[in-house]
Amino acid sequence: MSGAIVGIDTATSSTSVAVLVPGGREVERRDDPSREERPRHAETLQPLLEQALVQAEVGWEDVTRICVGVGPGGFTGLRLGISTARALSQGHDLPLVGVSSLEALARGIELVSAQELDLPGHPDVHGPVLAVIDARRGEVFVPGVAAVAPEDVAASGRLCVGDGAVRYREVLETRGAVIPPDDDPRHRPRAALHARLATAFGPVDAIEPIYARAPDAEQWRP
Repeated sequence: MSGAIVGIDTATSSTSVAVLVPGGREVERRDDPSREERPRHAETLQPLLEQALVQAEVGWEDVTRICVGVGPGGFTGLRLGISTARALSQGHDLPLVGVSSLEALARGIELVSAQELDLPGHPDVHGPVLAVIDARRGEVFVPGVAAVAPEDVAASGRLCVGDGAVRYREVLETRGAVIPPDDDPRHRPRAALHARLATAFGPVDAIEPIYARAPDAEQWRP
């Protein structure tokens, strides 16, 4: 790695930014509203990014690429995160990479932690990790499909992570899922993972959000 990588994710109610610097050191700053609170992407994204750069002792002249979570996720959060990443990419003449928020969430365990999963009572977890993002309106986002009801998720024998796994724990566990405790950090999107997964560059205009469902306003359009 010849320079620092900036990562941004706003696909869920959380706001996560990270700076990955040469040598593998990473700095992450985040905001995680409770389930009862509204997302604070607009208020927190820029301040968190500035704080992360300062903490990492990195200036924009040291950054070689920007990566951003493209979802699926909430319409407003994704639009803000991607538009911010595009503006920074263009303003600092840096390549921009789009990363699936579901993939980054699912691969977090294998990329970040080499320790055995601490899930008492579930010694035989098998199959791939399944990322489950809360899609609201009684649905979840999972890889490969649009928003679906949690009852329709093929979760048997899988380790499910994400805010959708937390919210629909009871349903998914009855279908054979194994889910870490609600406060486990594996449920949180981490922009540092986006930075680690950002291996391909593309033109700024090619970075598009994956909404996987029309925004609420369009659902009611006649």
